[in-house]
Order: sequence, then C-alpha cells, then structure tokens
Amino acid sequence: MYDWLFRRVLSRMDPERAHHLAFMVIRALGLPVIDSITARIVGTAETHPVDTLGLRFPTPFGVAAGFDKNAQAVIGLGRLGFGHVEVGTITAQAQPGNPKPRLFRLILDRAVINRMGFNNEGADAARLQLLRLHRRRDRPIIGVNIGKSRVTPVEDATRDYRASTRLLAPFADYLVVNVSSPNTPGLRGLQELDLLAPLLTEVKASAGSTPLLVKIAPDLDDEQVDRIAALVVDLGLDGIIATNTTIEREGLRTDRSVVDAAGAGGLSGAPLASRSLEVLRRIRAVVPPALCVISVGGVETAEDVSERLAAGATLVQGYTGFLYRGPFWARQINRGLAATT
Repeated sequence: MYDWLFRRVLSRMDPERAHHLAFMVIRALGLPVIDSITARIVGTAETHPVDTLGLRFPTPFGVAAGFDKNAQAVIGLGRLGFGHVEVGTITAQAQPGNPKPRLFRLILDRAVINRMGFNNEGADAARLQLLRLHRRRDRPIIGVNIGKSRVTPVEDATRDYRASTRLLAPFADYLVVNVSSPNTPGLRGLQELDLLAPLLTEVKASAGSTPLLVKIAPDLDDEQVDRIAALVVDLGLDGIIATNTTIEREGLRTDRSVVDAAGAGGLSGAPLASRSLEVLRRIRAVVPPALCVISVGGVETAEDVSERLAAGATLVQGYTGFLYRGPFWARQINRGLAATT
C-alpha cells in the first residue's frame, strides 16, 4: 500500500512538503485517542533490548537526527516502534535554514540530498518541548543533537554549543555534538583536533551527568577517524555516532544531470551504506567495548541493522529509509530482528 502511495502521490510532491505532511500525521499519533490505537497496531514488546549510556533501549533501532528538528513528534515516533528518537539538530539561536528548494530525492538510488541548514526554532523553544516530554513515562529515549548557529563565527563555536548544552542537557537522555553537517559553513572544520578537543572538553563540562557523544562525517579519512576515536576515549566521552551525510556523489544510478541540478548538500540513504559500515568497523577496532557506537547511514532493512550490530554497533539509526519504507518501517525492522532470535 505504501509503495503505491509513494509512487503515485508522494514522489510527485515537493519533498519538503511531503515531509511536513507526513510529520503532521506522525505528530498526531501522539495524541491520546490515536495513541492507544497506534500502540495496538505496532506493539510495544522489547526487541533485542540494549543497555548502554546508563539507559535501557527497548530496541537497538532509533530515528536519526534531522527528522524531528524541534522535538514535536517524539511520542508519535515512539509509537511507530523507534526505541529512541534523536531530535535536532538544534542550535542556540532559531534559524530558518537555507533557501528552498533544499531537499531532493534520488529515487533510483533510494537516497536523498539535503541542504536544510539546521532549520529549527532554537534551544529556548526546544527546552520547553523537552521539559514536557521529560515528565512522561511513556516516551521513547530522547537524544538531543546540537549544532552551531549559522550566525556564530567558527571561533565562537564553543560558546554557542555551550549555551545550547546548558539549556538542553538537563532534559536529554543523551546529548550529541554535531560537527559533521556539510550544510553550515565552517562546521566540518571543527572536526580538526586542535578545534575539536577544546570544544568537546567545554561541552562535557557543561553537560554534567548527561551522556555525551560526537557525530562525525563519512568523508574523514581513516587516519582522521582514528584520531577522533582516540580523542573521544581520552576525554572520557560516552560515544560516537558514525556517520552523518556525505558530500560524495560517485557511483550513483541517478542521471548525472539530475544530481548536478540538485546541487550542494549532504547525500544520505543507500549509497552511504558501504562507507558508514567501514567507519563503524574502524572505530570499533580501536575503542573499548563499553563505548557506545551508534551506526547510521544506508540502513533500510532488519538485515542491515543486524549487520551493523554484528560489526560492533551498540545502536543503529535510520532516517532516509523512512521515506522509502513508510510509517511501519520501524515495526518491520523490529519484527525482523525478533525473527532472528
């Protein structure tokens, strides 16, 4: 049914408009009356529960940052079967993001190019949403992904991240420092160790007891990945998320003219799977077994999730697969994982 809807209706709509329509429906799933119906359809049983970050995740599969930028659909996403929801990316200051159009489908590749630019309502608004969610026992685990405000110079990035951390860390189950989006000028440069080390040190001090992770790009070379992994261990961080979107465009099935017309931005979806898996294996080979490593990038099926877990992922996240698999995507993965036990 969803395949037909996607081919005949959603694929012909502007991608960002289609996302907003889907988001409104998912947000409504958290409303009390609809909530109970969704829970009966999807089920709430634990599937391969994971203990990490001082938390118990009912399933290793969660939704990556980028889908729910302002923590407004967390309950609905939980009802659809995601064991955790990473909200954001949230910046200290509200910002509209990059000019539209800024989201493009590559259907032949089961991929997306986006240059959203951290469009969000800011840390103050997110804090109010998270405060309400924090009081609910029936919510999924909530990660909070923070990034640099576009108007903040790179040299002031630490102050900017610290401001978001102080507002949001008390209401996050875990906190993620995003230094790897290609859509904010200068952001990826923060992955250089001379900038990253003091940034993470300051954020860790501001985060208090909230577990802290850093999200890295797939476009780092192997030596850079190793250095950041070592830094995470040295600073006593709680984990790494690998990986964000890529700026690479090689090996795509979509006609080159279509790809070029989409322009700059981060590529996510199936083409990212190979590199994301490589980075996961490289990180797991050099960090302690107890360090939380969350794998994201090109994950679409229960078999993909199982492969990441076998390669050393503690948890697995997806996002682009939601577009191509539909609202019961997490349920399909959880049932597939349950069938392997």
